[in-house]
Amino acid sequence: MTHLDRLMARGAEFLGTRYAIMAGAMSWVSERHLVAAISNAGGFGVIACGAMTPELLDAEIAGTKTLTTKSFGVNLITMHPQISELIDVCAKHQVTHVVLAGGLPPTGSIDRIKANGAKVICFAPALALAKKLIRSGVDALVIEGMEAGGHIGPVTTSVLAQEILPSVSEQLPVFVAGGIGRGEAIAAYLEMGASGVQLGTRFAAATESIAHANFKKAFFRASARDATASVQIDPRLPVIPVRALKNQSTESFTAKQREVAQSLDEGSIEMGEAQLQIEHYWAGALRRAVIDGDVENGSVMAGQSVGMVVKEEPVADIIAALVSEAEAALAARG
Repeated sequence: MTHLDRLMARGAEFLGTRYAIMAGAMSWVSERHLVAAISNAGGFGVIACGAMTPELLDAEIAGTKTLTTKSFGVNLITMHPQISELIDVCAKHQVTHVVLAGGLPPTGSIDRIKANGAKVICFAPALALAKKLIRSGVDALVIEGMEAGGHIGPVTTSVLAQEILPSVSEQLPVFVAGGIGRGEAIAAYLEMGASGVQLGTRFAAATESIAHANFKKAFFRASARDATASVQIDPRLPVIPVRALKNQSTESFTAKQREVAQSLDEGSIEMGEAQLQIEHYWAGALRRAVIDGDVENGSVMAGQSVGMVVKEEPVADIIAALVSEAEAALAARG
């Protein structure tokens, strides 16, 4: 057993994998092919349910099971109007791990998922929330810094790791995410007390990713500074910032916020509906980039580690490189 194996042992046992490397759930990208490839390569693939209906999720889980016998998870968005039915779909398929993202889990959801025999993983963007989620009975946490792609919080990964790991890592497995592109960073977070890590951007441009060739090429061309966070224009519309590559879509989102804010002014929609409209905007914009390959008018969500993604390569090669880099870093430190 290597030093890396020992550091990853708790996370790997929790996930039921060879390596404690989770894949971030990326809408349109994290579907059966990429999820199965990651799990087959010793990592932990996660289906991004996103805005899927229960019927679509049902088919996606079944499809994933035809491609891998290894463990994988399903990421559910807490504000999804059919979250209860989605939990039932996961139970029907005996999904072993459910990741809840996008806000505090609805009352009773954690207990329901656990009653179905699955483990619950939640995102903790602050220490106080981490403690609250632990009291609620979650089985593991992901702490994701603002360097990540897609929806982000306001604090960096390194600060969250220093703030949260010493306080909670003994109580339950914690996975660190956001801006991780090489094995040296994985080694460092494991030594700080993390049980594992989560990566998204690095896998989005993998050979097995169904993302359009234009989408992948945009990754290869981009540097870290090209992955910028969206701007909120109306304080009443608490839009969670999204990190994506700068393009025409960045401007369109500002216009969309103005449109939704005006509807709020006119009283033609409620706040909940306003936030859902923003979510649907992102789902549509992301689909245009990932599936249709329109990288100018679609949303090319990417983390700041995008500068380290320089070519298309199989998932197995990505995981092998991360592992060997982490092992080399640990060996160098004696």
